[in-house]
Amino acid sequence: MKYLIDTHILIWFLEGNKQLSPKYQAIIANTTNNISVSIVSLWEIAIKMSIQKLQLSQTLPNIIKQVKKDDIEISPIDTSHLLKILSLPFYHNDPFDRLLISQSIAENLILLTDDGKFEAYKSEGLVLGQ
Repeated sequence: MKYLIDTHILIWFLEGNKQLSPKYQAIIANTTNNISVSIVSLWEIAIKMSIQKLQLSQTLPNIIKQVKKDDIEISPIDTSHLLKILSLPFYHNDPFDRLLISQSIAENLILLTDDGKFEAYKSEGLVLGQ
């Protein structure tokens, strides 16, 4: 299966946070799954760390190294993701999350998130890990 993980899921996974569900932990740890994180999530982490809105136990360079070590693919943004945003209703106003939603739909990826606002996008073709 192919999955895209939301920013907070990545953080919880890397930090060993108990808020990460055992199901999501198992999906990410399963080497037969294709797990990716969007460059958007790393960008969001960088911005939040730079303005001291987010403090993690690792530096951003170490996070990137850990992602690669854990065989999590870093997915770029392309124009199909941007074009999909144009048709998305505004159930969610966060620009990072809207781009993750559009990327997941455009790439036919299952999105792993704990954000309840994403549910509204199922009618747009979003598939969530349940």
